[in-house]
Amino acid sequence: MSAVLETRGLSRSFTQGDETINVLRGVELSVAPGEIVALLGPSGSGKSTLLQAVGLLEGGFEGSIRIAGEEAAKLDAHGRTVVRRDHLGFVYQFHHLLPDFNAIENVVLPQLIHGAEREAADARARTLLSALGLGHRLTHRPSQLSGGEQQRVAVARALANNPALVLADEPTGNLDEGTADRVLAEFLRLVREEGSAALIATHNERLAAKMDRVVRLHDGVLT
Repeated sequence: MSAVLETRGLSRSFTQGDETINVLRGVELSVAPGEIVALLGPSGSGKSTLLQAVGLLEGGFEGSIRIAGEEAAKLDAHGRTVVRRDHLGFVYQFHHLLPDFNAIENVVLPQLIHGAEREAADARARTLLSALGLGHRLTHRPSQLSGGEQQRVAVARALANNPALVLADEPTGNLDEGTADRVLAEFLRLVREEGSAALIATHNERLAAKMDRVVRLHDGVLT
């Protein structure tokens, strides 16, 4: 089966005054269906920039980005939105939940935007949140949830539309070590159960070792 994500010659540079800063330099990366890959590197190594590129969140990149077999690097804004909606899920270091909506509503909303019926979206949200141990917290707003619970809701939201690929940027970086371990374990378990692939950026060697494969980014070069 073809790769869920494939980049070829992916590069990104910025100009500051007379200086050119090469953040990504010819990145070649492939993620297979169902594979969970750790993107390891220190702060400033370009991990977030790489995730922004493959998540089609901003332009200015050179090279090829294929998502679910579709060349996406040169799509217009509408085309990138469609690919993100149909194939990608996102988890960030900070949960970015909608504060005026409760847990289940935060997971239902992206499904409604995707075109799901309300009843089906509600059932899907309940299933995901219950699988993450939040079946008793469905009607709580983010401010009523702990940091770990908020991040679990963010994981459920990312998986709500059955994405082929989940992109996660330091998804447990804002949690204490014990909570981070529990949230990551539940995240990885649910991603595997759902059959999605994942590319997870982290600077934590111990957490990266729990994933299927590790790639390292240093000074914009992937190894």
